[in-house]
Amino acid sequence: MMYNPQLETFICVVDSGSFSKAAEKLYITAPAVIKQINSLESSLDLHLFERTHRGLIVTEAGKSLYQDAKYLIQYCKDSVSRARNAQNNQEGVIRIGVSPMTPSQVFMTLWPRIQKYCPDLKFKLVPFENTPENAREILGNLEQNIDVIAGIFDDTMLSLRKCSGMQISKEPFCCAVALHHRLAGKETLTMEDLYGENMLLIQRGWSKYVDILRDDLRERHPQIQVIDFEFYNLEVFNRCENSNDVLLAIKNWESVHPLMKIIPVEWNYSIPYGLLYSMEPSEKVKKLLSAAEKAIAEGGMP
Repeated sequence: MMYNPQLETFICVVDSGSFSKAAEKLYITAPAVIKQINSLESSLDLHLFERTHRGLIVTEAGKSLYQDAKYLIQYCKDSVSRARNAQNNQEGVIRIGVSPMTPSQVFMTLWPRIQKYCPDLKFKLVPFENTPENAREILGNLEQNIDVIAGIFDDTMLSLRKCSGMQISKEPFCCAVALHHRLAGKETLTMEDLYGENMLLIQRGWSKYVDILRDDLRERHPQIQVIDFEFYNLEVFNRCENSNDVLLAIKNWESVHPLMKIIPVEWNYSIPYGLLYSMEPSEKVKKLLSAAEKAIAEGGMP
């Protein structure tokens, strides 16, 4: 990245008028926003906000930086986009973003059928780290260095991340538990098996499918204690393994953590899984999507 990503957080705070409102927009916690702003002020040796009991007041230095930062970020993005377009003028290469939460198995399953319709297409795996900042940056700027990502999504997430999605399957929600958990010996779980457990669910507003489950648990199964977390990454799997709690997961995440087991549950809760791509896809991505649709129609969901 050609600029400090904390500048984007700074701009969001100015636009929002508070740390908490900026945190909601950025889908991170208010303390995380404050930490980024403090770090930015320290690195630049500038005082950007006055913290008062009435709220935040942007300093003169902050106002000046705000205008320049908006221009700088857009200029950098445009510059990188032009450079990558020049470098990656390989119309037949699809760059697939992969991480523990967005594994490439779906492509490995579909690829032989996709190539039947687009034999000239090739793919390249591009690893990335699962962080809230990366998710926002990558999904909001698909086709800069990553063309598509396979993962869970719904309309809420697509709107937040400013990208599009093509559903490949509907993945049943499962539960991930540590290998030493009392439920780890079971091959399937019932709702009653989960009574007395702490269940980790991603925070409200991230997915309507998770929120439906959350509301049903609180209304019909109060014996299950719901605990919110901020973001799906390896750290939440570590947390679950250490705390011996239960984590809402999907089968595709079986290889995320070697000390966790993902177990199906006898319930009817699921979430769309598919390809995430730019809201303005290039011709090569359009070819991929068309071929994927034909491959699925021909051979069913992977």
